[in-house]
Amino acid sequence: MELYADIIVDITHEKVDRTFQYRIPDALREEVRVGSMVVVPFGAANKEITGYCIGVTAIPSYDKTKIKDLISLKEKGVTAQGKLIQLADFMKNRYGVTMIQALKTVLPVRQTVEGREKRTVTALLSQAELSALLEQLEQKHQTARARLVKALMEKPELSFEYVTKDLKISAAVLQWMRDAGVGTVESIPLLRNPVQGIPEEKISFTLSRDQRYIIEEITKHRQKSGPGNYLIHGITGSGKTAVYVELIERTLARGEQAIVLIPEISLTYQTLRRFYTRFGSRVSVMNSTLSQGEKYDQMRRAENGEIQVIIGPRSALFTPFEKIGLIVIDEEHENSYKSDLSPRYHAREVAAEIARLHGADLVLGSATPSMEAYHAAQRGEYRLFELNERLTGGSLPATQIVDLRAELKEGNRSIFSRLLQEKIADRLQKKEQTLLFLNRRGYTGFLSCRSCGYVVTCPHCSVSLSLHRDGMLHCHYCGYAQPQVLKCPKCGSAHVLGFKAGTQQVEEKVREMFPQARVLRMDGDTTRLKNSHQAILSAFERQEADILVGTQMIVKGHDFPNVTLVGIIAADLSLSEHDFRSGERTFQLLTQAAGRAGRGVKAGDVVIQTYQPQHYSVQAAAAQDYKSFYAQEIAYRSLLHYPPAGCMMAIQICGKEEKRTADLTRSITEQAQKAVRNGLKLQLLGPGEAAVYKLKDTYRHMIYAKAAEREPLLILKNILEQYKVQTRPTNEKEYMQFDFL
Repeated sequence: MELYADIIVDITHEKVDRTFQYRIPDALREEVRVGSMVVVPFGAANKEITGYCIGVTAIPSYDKTKIKDLISLKEKGVTAQGKLIQLADFMKNRYGVTMIQALKTVLPVRQTVEGREKRTVTALLSQAELSALLEQLEQKHQTARARLVKALMEKPELSFEYVTKDLKISAAVLQWMRDAGVGTVESIPLLRNPVQGIPEEKISFTLSRDQRYIIEEITKHRQKSGPGNYLIHGITGSGKTAVYVELIERTLARGEQAIVLIPEISLTYQTLRRFYTRFGSRVSVMNSTLSQGEKYDQMRRAENGEIQVIIGPRSALFTPFEKIGLIVIDEEHENSYKSDLSPRYHAREVAAEIARLHGADLVLGSATPSMEAYHAAQRGEYRLFELNERLTGGSLPATQIVDLRAELKEGNRSIFSRLLQEKIADRLQKKEQTLLFLNRRGYTGFLSCRSCGYVVTCPHCSVSLSLHRDGMLHCHYCGYAQPQVLKCPKCGSAHVLGFKAGTQQVEEKVREMFPQARVLRMDGDTTRLKNSHQAILSAFERQEADILVGTQMIVKGHDFPNVTLVGIIAADLSLSEHDFRSGERTFQLLTQAAGRAGRGVKAGDVVIQTYQPQHYSVQAAAAQDYKSFYAQEIAYRSLLHYPPAGCMMAIQICGKEEKRTADLTRSITEQAQKAVRNGLKLQLLGPGEAAVYKLKDTYRHMIYAKAAEREPLLILKNILEQYKVQTRPTNEKEYMQFDFL
């Protein structure tokens, strides 16, 4: 049986849509695989060029008599680019996308931006030769040539810009210079470095016994058994970063590179500073605030070996390092590690595959591990380490839960409880700093009772119902609907309202109550400009403000020693998200927020304001008790077969015309139900309207599928895609999107 290789001959973004097929000679059948660099004959002249294999098949794409033979393997091993192509193949199969979609995700930006160059004009003649030539040129009144030669006598190497602009030397004179052997124009690639303005003083870490144990155990395992996967569960302030730094030091000593993922742009500066003080110019950064040119240059620098450590969000995974020895995912629980665009990959899963391809260690770290990571550790897929003490020697902050129902009954209608007001005033008097965190996750769409905290939930899915414009409450998982609640079904109160406060309103209230306070606000509106995150955080770190008001971005990973009070304005808003992960995200946010207090020598206080003080997520976060939270949450997930106790896929049907989209949704649902009747082992929920039903003039419906394993979900995806292609022309404006939750 003959085999054929699908080859891309230019793997820049714009070229990956075009592949060419070649026959694999018998001698190479065992060696050519996805990611292999090969030599192929190209074009009418059969010019030998380099390409990459992105697929192997026994089915020719066209007349096999016209298919040319692949010539040879370029390299026996797989290069960095080849491994990225292997990664794309993994993502294609894992997330059910096309190879082209996967390739465009993993391949670094290239020709879309031009590289910068430093050009110099350099003399090739001696001083004596230049002097003699200058005399001849002056005699012939060739003033421009004479001006250039005189400048080269004074300085044998001149910048091209100086020569052309200041000396006003034309291209014709430069051509004469080259032809006559007087001098040459040289171009040196000038790669932009976004790491600037960071002090280079060395900071040494004094490692604790537990930190040293983790480092030595990972090192020992690598030496004896090879790379491994690890989860570090460390309380806030326990020194996970110091462990990362030491592991990177050992990785670089082996001649390998390291990737460090962080979840938020706002963390980039503080994280980068910690690593830069240890590794200097060997470190660079990748994030969305960089220009296309800066991103391009970091890829070039990585390929050239100029940097050995890259820090950034999930896209940093695709840095073209040749020898990756370590991948660190800090704050691995963060939702930002999941891509919102197709392919909807998770950085944790992709990082594990990169680690496998390179033989690298994978280290996840969090004070509040994701259910998926901790569940995997319980099954032995990760080795679990724990750090239970703060490096400063201090204890975790004292946490108090304030019941906002009681505040309302006692006449306090302010967004600040009386306890929080007292503590803010106390900190202002002591010249200590305060963080005020507004938990805005899930604040739209649901109604809650201000008297007793009751939230209406779906009787079938245990998620909150969402209020729509038609006055109905809808479940976005199964489609259940009921009329809007005007009086609380639990206590009869008429105080059934939505939450309307935003960070700007909180800031205004703080200024009104505490006019003497210096207040900064950090949210999406104040951080739109490049480096604005860094500017706000640096100002707060320099104690130029007493109070920092913000959303999630202020409570993740930051270390402010003078912050002794954290106030959480509406702790339970995220509990009302229309998502089975709402309890997990609430626990994580509250725990991370509480961990910002008392990180220095001074003790810290945390005030959690909530309408649901007895909820296990709130109680566990206040106690900083992850194991208690995990035990209750995994029981809930297991009961309803939600991940990680099962697998789940979201199917979103979108379209510009409401009726046609609804019709397609019904027919897709019927096909899914038919597959189940034919023996496909999964459970269907829905259809129902998406949480945001109409977005940019596009109507959106949801169907959810649950299964014990991932395979039935992939089979269902393929069935539905095939049905869509067969029944709807490709130019229609209805489409489907799939997301593995």
